[in-house]
Amino acid sequence: MDKLQMTAQNLERNGFKTQVFNSAAEAKEAALALIGSSSVGFGGSVTVRDIGLYEQLKEQGNSVFWHWKAAPEELPAVFRGAHAADTYICSANAILESGALLNIDGTGNRVANLFYGPKKVIVIAGENKLASDYNSGIERIKKYACPPNARRLNLKTPCAATGECNDCNTPERMCKVTVLLERPSNAVKDVHVLLVRETLGY
Repeated sequence: MDKLQMTAQNLERNGFKTQVFNSAAEAKEAALALIGSSSVGFGGSVTVRDIGLYEQLKEQGNSVFWHWKAAPEELPAVFRGAHAADTYICSANAILESGALLNIDGTGNRVANLFYGPKKVIVIAGENKLASDYNSGIERIKKYACPPNARRLNLKTPCAATGECNDCNTPERMCKVTVLLERPSNAVKDVHVLLVRETLGY
């Protein structure tokens, strides 16, 4: 059994409804089937952006809320809409082989919605997000996720300039909220994890 399948089994054992796909296109179709006509909130995610879910949902008439697509004056309402949506979609910074989701946020909207707010959560992640344990997961996030994200957001942080984390204390630091989701919470029990045998996102 390979690591992706083993991780999927451990996620399932821990209460996450988990599927493994060979391609992002297959995962996208599965996500669309899970969403149906429901309202949808999006967390910041290069993975979700790249597979085109937002555009597809807009085209088919779903009510969607994504701060990446909002004007500055619309942000408060969009954040509230995403939190109150029927379904919330995002990726994960790291997925531990033991069957847990590890994420680091700056604002906290994404990690909060993983365990409180929506009725259903869908997490889409490529096999590049796997990590053997908590410490390896933190290392993967700080080394491979945060520096490119900081550059994408034009943040004034050392990692954006050097590509390496030095646990900075700068005003624009993006590593402020760390959440390890070991099981679906009592408030959001319907959590789907769609694992893909591709490299997706950071």
